[in-house]
Amino acid sequence: MDKHEIRLSGSGGQGLLLSGIILAEAAIYDGKNAIQTQSYGPEARGGASKSEVIISDDDIDFPKVRDCGILLALTQKSYDQYNSGLEKDGVLILDDSVEYKEGEVKTYSVPIIDTAVNKIGKPMVTNIVALGVVVAITSIVSRESLEKAVLSRVPKGTEELNKKALLAGFEIGEEALNSK
Repeated sequence: MDKHEIRLSGSGGQGLLLSGIILAEAAIYDGKNAIQTQSYGPEARGGASKSEVIISDDDIDFPKVRDCGILLALTQKSYDQYNSGLEKDGVLILDDSVEYKEGEVKTYSVPIIDTAVNKIGKPMVTNIVALGVVVAITSIVSRESLEKAVLSRVPKGTEELNKKALLAGFEIGEEALNSK
């Protein structure tokens, strides 16, 4: 059985809830089952938020992540709050601004926010860059399905910007993967 439990975490306002929806939609395009749930602190912007996605070839019997295999953390606060739930053989993907303890998990520290802000020039695409990184490193969905899901969910008129952000995410994700 092929099943992935993913937690996307960061700060409220970084678009991670949309990222979870996009990732689940991409899995469905790939012919898999997917479910997405979300939660965020009382301070919607600035507080730690998370979006959880479960992708499986089989039926999904429980909607919450119990055995997190992939954790994305874009902020120190979200890493500190959510990293304890990562499986021993899991994959940890961090923005390079996050300080972490070396552990038993495969860890990738990647310039996600810097890429969105300085390479793309739009902080609002941080979530799309992050999705590109996650998929480049883990291959949990196909790149084609992810691109299709991104383009179906982003605001009209921003498709090219988001496609550029996604490709930048794939690129820096590949670099991180190849440097291991």
